[in-house]
Amino acid sequence: MKEQPCHMSMRRAAIVAGAAYLAMFVPAIFANFFVLSGLVVEGDAATTTQNILANELLFRGGTASLLAVAVLDIVVAIGLYVFLAPAGKTLSLAGAWFRVAYSAVFAASLTSLAMIPGLLHEAGSLGEQLQTQVLLSVNTFNTGWMVGLLLFGVHLLAIGYLAFKSGYVPRLIGVLLLIAGLGYLVDTMGFVLVPGYALSLGQYTFIGELAFPVWLLIRGGKESRRASEA
Repeated sequence: MKEQPCHMSMRRAAIVAGAAYLAMFVPAIFANFFVLSGLVVEGDAATTTQNILANELLFRGGTASLLAVAVLDIVVAIGLYVFLAPAGKTLSLAGAWFRVAYSAVFAASLTSLAMIPGLLHEAGSLGEQLQTQVLLSVNTFNTGWMVGLLLFGVHLLAIGYLAFKSGYVPRLIGVLLLIAGLGYLVDTMGFVLVPGYALSLGQYTFIGELAFPVWLLIRGGKESRRASEA
C-alpha cells in the first residue's frame, strides 16, 4: 500500500510527459514544414514578404503553433523531472531547468515572427527596407532558436544519462537520447563557430526523442518497485 502513491505519481508523470512530447510534434511539423519552409525563401526578402502577406493567417497560425510547442516543452520538463527523479533527483531537476530555459529562449525568439504581420500592416508600401526587415526578423528567430538548442542538447544529455542508469528505462533509449543531445550540441557550436555551417545533425539523431515518449506512454512508470529500489 505504501508504494501505491509512488506508482501513481510516476505513471501519471510518464503519461503526461509522453503525451505532451508526442503532441508537440504536430504543431512543430506544421509550423516548420508547412508554414516557414513554404513561405520563407532564404536570401529572397521580396518573395518572403509577398508570401507572408498573401498567407497572413497561415503565418499567424504557424507562429501560434510554435508558441504551443514552447508551452508543451514546459509540461514535458515537469513530467520528466518527476519520472526520472528516482534515478537522480539533482540531475533530474537540472535537466528540467535546462528544458525550461530552452523554452524561454525559444518563446522569446518567437517575438521576431509575431511582429512581422504588424510591420506589414503598419507600412504604407512594401519597400526594400521593409522587405529586408521582414527577412531579418525571420533570421533572428532562427538564430535564437539555434542558440537555444544548446540548452536543449544539455537537457537531453541529462535525461539520457538518467535513463541509461535508472534501471527502469531501457538502456537503448538512454543511448539514443545521449546521441540526440550530442547532435544538437554539435549543430549549435557549428553554427556559432563555423562560417556557413550547413550540417543539421539534429534531423538524423532525433530517434531517441520519438522512442522515449512512445515508451513512456506504453510502459513508463509501471514498474514502480524497481524505480523505488533504484
